[in-house]
Order: sequence, then structure tokens, then C-alpha cells
Amino acid sequence: MIEEAIHAYHDLFDDQVAAENFGLLKEKMEQRHLSFGERLLCTVLRPHFLTPHEYQKMKEACETLLGAFDRLYETMVEAPALRTEVGLTELEEGAFALNPGYRTPTPTGRLDSFLSHEPEGDPTIHFVEYNAETPAGAGYEDVLSEAFFELPVMKQFQKQYRVTMVPLRRRVLDTLLAMHREARGQEPPTIGIVDWEDVPTTNEFEIFNEFFLSQGVDSFITAPERMEYDGKTLRGDGKPIHIIYKRVLGSELLQRYGLEHPILYALRDGNVTMVNPFRCKPLHKKMSFALLSDERYNDLYTVEQRHAIAMHIPWTRKLGERKTLLDGEPIDLLPYIADHKDEFVMKPNDEYGGKGVIIGWESSSEEWHAAMQEGLKEPTIIQRKVKIAREDFPSYIDGRLNISERLVDLDPYLFEGNAMHGFLTRLAATTLLNVTAGGGSVTPTFIIEKT
Repeated sequence: MIEEAIHAYHDLFDDQVAAENFGLLKEKMEQRHLSFGERLLCTVLRPHFLTPHEYQKMKEACETLLGAFDRLYETMVEAPALRTEVGLTELEEGAFALNPGYRTPTPTGRLDSFLSHEPEGDPTIHFVEYNAETPAGAGYEDVLSEAFFELPVMKQFQKQYRVTMVPLRRRVLDTLLAMHREARGQEPPTIGIVDWEDVPTTNEFEIFNEFFLSQGVDSFITAPERMEYDGKTLRGDGKPIHIIYKRVLGSELLQRYGLEHPILYALRDGNVTMVNPFRCKPLHKKMSFALLSDERYNDLYTVEQRHAIAMHIPWTRKLGERKTLLDGEPIDLLPYIADHKDEFVMKPNDEYGGKGVIIGWESSSEEWHAAMQEGLKEPTIIQRKVKIAREDFPSYIDGRLNISERLVDLDPYLFEGNAMHGFLTRLAATTLLNVTAGGGSVTPTFIIEKT
């Protein structure tokens, strides 16, 4: 059905229709904070489509794997050696000791995935990273979805298909409030949205701030350098904060301030709720995928979880001298990786925005071997290549309708450590899909059914 729906949507376009709809979309993006820094978020004229069945299969896969991540986390709480294995630094270990007051380490999260539509049966789904710390984009996706529903071409398409968006801002707010009730029980709280000044995601903070206020929850935007703590109340810009919606990366906060900052003091005293907590960090590290897929840790997981890992988590290992299994056969890791670069991706354990990622099949042998040598100096993972999702999308380029192939990165949002709801959807013409890295486009994902 998806291929048929895509053709039906594209058939609604010609050069003039593309010009009119992109002009309207551009105007709405400019009016509604829909930019990453100075760059407008969306460069295409079609949302991404899923069937209800595909949405349900993604939900089932995510929620089973969340159970596996939870078992891994519970083991890490009792096993400092496993936290060292995943690459927790001394500062991160100190911050890990801070009890957030609620159970889950990941109230909000986002898995980066590829979902390929299949002609029959279930979609192919592979997850390649877990943003367990500061998953951005939910505010952007809501407002961009609303903008698409106002386009004439979407109204035409809705004569043939029932189209449903999955709103995210309310789920984010509900999660913040639920964690606060579990940890503190104080009402009504004030939310402080916290990140460095002048980051490119500031526009999304404005979107969330406006939404929180519209829902009757006091909220404001502040920065770590503008915060203070008097032993009872954490403040930003002089205003009290009861819930920190943490958008600043924990590693960056710790690198700048160590364990000596008003946020950490207030957390130690139990006088603020922070989402996400520092305890998310072991799951955020890319090495967590190695602890899921490595045969040495099979006993941590249930039969159902091991099946989901085999189906949806790519073979992942820490780069280093060792023997391991690949497809049930023993290999000597470093020689095998060196000789089979076209099968693998190499990633730093704790970077973001695509920084340091080496794609084997797009690298020369010299580049690959040099990257391996560098990867042995710092915690690095090797991950097996997965099926990458590709679809055609219309855009308006140089005064003409252009329909061309994009890679589709479909990133489900996760809430309260146990539920999936909605997506961030990113498109790119190159293998490395990341808006932070300076390329690509965001588009909404809608669930569609034939009317």
C-alpha cells in the first residue's frame, strides 16, 4: 500500500503545484521557529508514510528492546565493572551516583533506525544507535506536522487516504510531570529548559516553552552559566526551577564544571527533578549495543529479548584484540574487520552529530586501516552494515519539481523507559544521516490508511 500511496501523492504535483506548496511551507516554517540555527528544517514536499501495521511492528520491537536495555541497566547498577566496560568516565561515574528519585534512567529517549517497507509481511527494522540522553526534535516534528496538514496538496491527498499524525509535545510534558511526581510529588512545578546559550536548537526550546505555558505549566528557558543554588531552591535567571528539562549534554556539563555546579548540588540534596538523569549515560554510550549483541552477555536477556536483539540490533563489538562469534562462527576480530571493511561501520563510543563515524564501504583500505589504529586508542565500536531505507521524495529545486531518492532515518521516541510514541524522521542524500552534521532534511511521519 505504501508504494501505491507514494505514487498517488507524487501524481498530485507539477512544477506549479510544487512552487505553490513549497512557498507556503517555507512561509510557515519561517513563522513557526522551524529552523535549525539559520537553516529551515524541511526541504521536501512529502511526509514519510507508515501503515498502522508498520507502526505497530515498530512499537513492538522498541518496547521489547526497552526491556533488554532495562535489564542491562539494572545489571550495571550492581556491577561497576560493566559500567567501566561500557566506557563510563570517572566524572560520569560520580554523576551516576546521583539518585534522580525515580526508577527509569531514560524517561525520554530516541532510537535511530531504518525501516524498509516490504511488499509482503512485516517491515525490516534495524536500530543503529540509542539517544538515551537528550533526544531532540519532538517539538519540531509536531509543528512541522501541523504545517503539512495546512498545505493544499495534503488536503488533496486526504481525499484518498486517512492521514494521522502522532503528537509528541504532550507526551514529553506528561513524562516530565510523571517523573516529578514519582521523585518529589510537589505541585505545581516550574520547568526550566536548560542548554547552553546560542545553540542551534534554541528554536525548539521556544516551541516547547510556548507549549508548556499553553498547558498551564510555568516554564522558561535558561542556561547552566545563569544558574544558582542556595541549598534549598535551584534558580535560573533568578527564577525557581522544580523540573529541569535537560537539553544540555551531561558530558559537556561535566567537562566544563566537573561535579561542582548548582544542578549537581540540587540533585544531591533531592531538591530538583532532572529529565534525563545522569544515570542514562551508560545506555547512551554506543557500547551498549555491544553489550546487547555480544554472545558473552546473552544470559542477561529473556528469550523474547534475545530474539528481538537478533532481529533488530546489528552485530556490534568493541574494537580490540579478541575472539568472538559472527553468524555463529568464531573470528579473530581485528584481522577480520581489517579484511572486510565493506561490511562494517566504525563509531566513537560517545560522540554525536555523526562525528568520527567511518563508513567502511565508502572508505579506501588505507583510510579504514588508519581509522582502526585510531579507534584502538579511544573506546570505539564496530557495527555491521544493515539494510538502509530509501524512498523517493518531491522537492522544489531551481524552479522545477524534483523527485529524487533520499535515505530515510526513522527515529522512534521512547517514554518512561517502556513505551514508544511517534518519530523524528530525517532524510539525506548521503549515507550519514544527521541534521546536526549540516545536511539533510526533517519531515513528519504520518500513519495512513486507504479511505
